[in-house]
Amino acid sequence: TDCGRQYSGGPFRCQPEPDNMVNGWSIFVQSLLPPSCVLCGGPGQPPDLDLCAACELDLLPNSPACARCGDPLAGNAGGTLVCGACIRRKPHFHATYCAFRYSYPLDRLVLGLKFHGAIAHGRVLGTLLGRRVASQATAALPDLIVPMPLSDARFRERGYNQATELGRPVSRILGIPLRTDLVVRHRHTREQAALTRKDRRKNVRGAFAATGKIADASLAVLDDVVTTGSTANELARVLLRAGAREVQVWAVAHAGH
Repeated sequence: TDCGRQYSGGPFRCQPEPDNMVNGWSIFVQSLLPPSCVLCGGPGQPPDLDLCAACELDLLPNSPACARCGDPLAGNAGGTLVCGACIRRKPHFHATYCAFRYSYPLDRLVLGLKFHGAIAHGRVLGTLLGRRVASQATAALPDLIVPMPLSDARFRERGYNQATELGRPVSRILGIPLRTDLVVRHRHTREQAALTRKDRRKNVRGAFAATGKIADASLAVLDDVVTTGSTANELARVLLRAGAREVQVWAVAHAGH
């Protein structure tokens, strides 16, 4: 099934053998070429980042931000900050790290990955996220990384899970296993972007199911963009009930709300 392909190792395993070979050669050939910036077309940053230093500086860091939910905060105060909403009602996840704010030109990279098959954007964004988690995240690193799963319908539509593509370089940089088999999205949901906060919570309620027990592991749920955190919160609830010790949320960007 498409769901089985999604949770058994990503796009390579769901392709016929000849296509596997083509993909393998494509990656090999690309590794021999100098990096090229996916935004401006200029030289990338050696050894393998397809984004130039100038375009990287155009990406707005998500700082300061709430350490619990990642919500952007005003001012320039340092330290570990928690917003009023998280003080009043703690989410199921215990920490969030979003590398950037969802604004131009980063939004072009995310939309290209999510809706236009630009897998190269996933490598760029995942590399940036992995580097920033390594240098800036305040919570202890987790045992496992869990990409946000897609429904069967969404996976058929896109042919890949963008969160998994983001997770590959993050896993490599941090040396943390990427697990796509711990949870499934067994109910198709509407796109969250046009929904209110209340409707977002209703939309994802009951959408996820753990595939088995999780033996006391700390997890990081990885996604492209966080807005209200409703989807991540529902997934964290399911993972905690399955036995996870704690859940963090990692994302490329926070869109605010």
